[in-house]
Amino acid sequence: MSNRYAPEHLILQVAEPRALLDGIDSAGSIFLGQWTPESVGDYCSGSNHVLPTYGYARSYSGVSVASYQKQITVQEVSEEGLRNIGPCTATLAAAEQLEAHRRAVTLRLAALEAQS
Repeated sequence: MSNRYAPEHLILQVAEPRALLDGIDSAGSIFLGQWTPESVGDYCSGSNHVLPTYGYARSYSGVSVASYQKQITVQEVSEEGLRNIGPCTATLAAAEQLEAHRRAVTLRLAALEAQS
């Protein structure tokens, strides 16, 4: 029920709260046991008070240090990889009417075909 509701604050005030953690995948912040009220998370325990509300915990996390870190994705495709995913890429680019994107793939695929 909690995963469907995706609460902003989830308090597990049970005998062994850590035993339930693996089953929880949607909550803004989880508070374990009788000595951990949500107010300590809001003010003092190191998390924060900026958490997803209205069930948005199904899709978003609370603000944390990671929210302020820049991330860069890196991709590298081999010749075989381009042969495998290139046609799909070209189809999607054509569907979006992005001709330069489509040609960036189809020209490379043609060059690979000429090598064979």
